Amino acid sequence: MESEPVAVVVGGRAEAVDDDWGRETAVIRVDSGRFGPEALYGLADFSHLEVVYHFDRVPVEKIETGARHPRGNPDWPLVGIFAQRGKNRPNRLGVSRCRILEVDGLDVHVAGLDAVDGTPVLDLKPYMAEFGPRGELRQPPWATALMRDYY
Repeated sequence: MESEPVAVVVGGRAEAVDDDWGRETAVIRVDSGRFGPEALYGLADFSHLEVVYHFDRVPVEKIETGARHPRGNPDWPLVGIFAQRGKNRPNRLGVSRCRILEVDGLDVHVAGLDAVDGTPVLDLKPYMAEFGPRGELRQPPWATALMRDYY
């Protein structure tokens, strides 16, 4: 399987530091060599965007395949890599939902994207309420604590 980035994150944070991502603004710059502005027609009609990106700064030797304490916190349970959203994932893929501020040509201005400057973007999808979870949501208390200040 091969994938090629469709865009790159420009601006925002230079380093992946946890918490307060809601304050960040950035631009997702779509590749002008592969796409014209028409690829983004209609996107500005949506309030939010799902962004699939590559954690390209995670070295291969840092990839986790087993269980760990989220953020290394021993007060939280030992949970498998697929029961958390850490960046040291086997395929180093991130998914984020952010607010669309403006679409200008091939630049999508966003707020609350938890990806750093220079991050390769693999796909963009408008967020539609119908793709959100159906039914009641459930998550363990440690996840709520971890996310308290994330955005």
